[in-house]
Amino acid sequence: MDSSESPTETKKTKSKTPRKNKETVLKQKSPAEFFAENKNIAGFDNPGKSLYTTVRELVENSLDSAESISELPVVEITIEEIKKSKFNSMIGLIDCERVDAELYDDYETEKARKKRLAKEARAQEIQAKNAALGKKVKETPASKGIRGRGEASFYRVICKDNGKGMPHDDIPNMFGRVLSGTKYGLKQTRGKFGLGAKMALIWSKMSTGLPIEISSSMRNQSYMSFCRLDIDIHKNIPHVHVHEKRENKERWRGAEIQVVIEGNWTTYRSKILHYMRQMAVITPYAQFLFKFVSDAPEKNVTIRFSRRTDVMPPVPLETKHHPSSVDLLLIKRLIAETSKQNLLQFLQHEFVNISKSHAERLIGEMGPDFSPKMALKSLTPQQLVRIHQLFRQAKFDDPNGHCLSPAGEYNLRLGIIKELHPDMVATYSGSAQVFEGHPFIVEAGVSIGGKNVKQGLNIFRFANRIPLLFEQGADVVTRTALKRINWSSYKINQLQDKIGIFVSIVSTKIPFKGTGKEYIGDDITEIASAVKYSIKQCCVQLKSKIVKKMQAREQQERKRNLSKYIPDATGAVYNVLKDMAETQLHASKKFRYGDDDGELLRKVYENLITKETLSEKLAKHVEQVDYEMALEYATQSGVSEEPRETIYIKPLETENKIIDLHSPFFVFRMFH
Repeated sequence: MDSSESPTETKKTKSKTPRKNKETVLKQKSPAEFFAENKNIAGFDNPGKSLYTTVRELVENSLDSAESISELPVVEITIEEIKKSKFNSMIGLIDCERVDAELYDDYETEKARKKRLAKEARAQEIQAKNAALGKKVKETPASKGIRGRGEASFYRVICKDNGKGMPHDDIPNMFGRVLSGTKYGLKQTRGKFGLGAKMALIWSKMSTGLPIEISSSMRNQSYMSFCRLDIDIHKNIPHVHVHEKRENKERWRGAEIQVVIEGNWTTYRSKILHYMRQMAVITPYAQFLFKFVSDAPEKNVTIRFSRRTDVMPPVPLETKHHPSSVDLLLIKRLIAETSKQNLLQFLQHEFVNISKSHAERLIGEMGPDFSPKMALKSLTPQQLVRIHQLFRQAKFDDPNGHCLSPAGEYNLRLGIIKELHPDMVATYSGSAQVFEGHPFIVEAGVSIGGKNVKQGLNIFRFANRIPLLFEQGADVVTRTALKRINWSSYKINQLQDKIGIFVSIVSTKIPFKGTGKEYIGDDITEIASAVKYSIKQCCVQLKSKIVKKMQAREQQERKRNLSKYIPDATGAVYNVLKDMAETQLHASKKFRYGDDDGELLRKVYENLITKETLSEKLAKHVEQVDYEMALEYATQSGVSEEPRETIYIKPLETENKIIDLHSPFFVFRMFH
């Protein structure tokens, strides 16, 4: 700088330097920050749905944890309502009275208050007049006043299970680092995004600022892990408050998670209870205890969903990719991660349904630049494209579906009977089918009648054994049931009968639609056809039962009608027999009929057989026929009551060697 320049001139020169536009600055967002800003993608649209999604994520994590060690799940879920004053004391905030009332959103002027009270008085006056005239009176909704935007409800959600627990050192990353977990891989999983309880922690940090608390203990551990943490949204790393090992005197094993969030129990109460009920249907081998705890005793809820069977589905297996389902990026990743050295070994061991001879034929078809022994590292981008093109064009055997774990026809039937108590039920489990190289299995159940079931179609949808409650109208199951099934042809009244339709789809890739992943699209022909066929198979079974029931009812009605005419028929027959006996006796002094007929007329003439005798015999005959038909119907239907077969529950402390022989209607178990 020249010494002749003044400080003022220097400042002016610096001010003329163009500043870099903020829009041109390159910024990055962490996964946690992205999901915090787009929380609706993970089902956290509003406080009510956030409460529902938190419960769902915690319950499904608990089921996965128990099933991974073949343990019959026992899950306890508690929602505790926290009043504003208690919440403020938890965060160390002192309650303050309002100083400037007009500053608040729920402020009501005196004029508005008088207007509201006058409107309520007019409504009450109209109701009183209608009541005096004998007209039907609608209940006046209670005045709620004005609810401000700043008024919020807070809840502590606690989920406890008997699963395998979590390693002590992994707990911070399992809860405090988004998109990190143990469920990644090609296999059937309950999760949709791999977020689990992490999103609940993000919502807790956004709505309450309170950390999450985790207690865990694994098998053969002498201690219990305790961790209190929250998440650094911008860095996507856990912020640990407490992480220590505690004494475990009771030798408890499992996990317990506590999180305090903003929610809305009033509007989403039915959804949460409906979810728990459907989960009890699809997992009858699990035991659930749900509690809602409030300072107001009349709001408390306690529901226990008991275990109905100890037969669990097999654990889903991780499988390899089918050649027709991979893209170019996935091929590159598999090459980078494989331990195989040459192309032949790579094709044979990294994909399903490619044998050694098949791999050699594929390599021969790729062109002269390829050989079985060529190193994977030497493949050029053009050669990778050629492999991808051949995978899309070549014919491969379909995957067999052994990696899938459906609920099973036996468990589905038990779950429906346990929760709905229907008059009759039919179930069907299809074989494995394929779409876009991914295997899938469709199971269906259709029930008639039952408790807490509305008239018409009641549709229950499941994907990878989790209930789907939202966006039902666009789902493939709903559209199939409403538009593609002719219910009347199966003797089912679509409008008047109480029809329950249960469809469960399991796959290594569920083709969800929409950002919320709450429904399966109707545009995949393979899945739509499988759903329709499964429902129709259930309807065929029900039709035979309904026809038999109708026949039995008609026959019983005929017998009842016949009973009405027993006195008249008996009198007429007796009078004819009496006249015949007297006429023959007076004419020839002996009966001209055969031995049996003559004996009958003689007894009638001598009053050994009277009108009352004939009436009693005919009434007994009608009653016997009615009883036999009713017994036959009960034997054929057999679902008006819960099955009474013996269920053996395996003790937790001992391991019995058993062999299960499965059938759609029962499981035959042999003990060693």
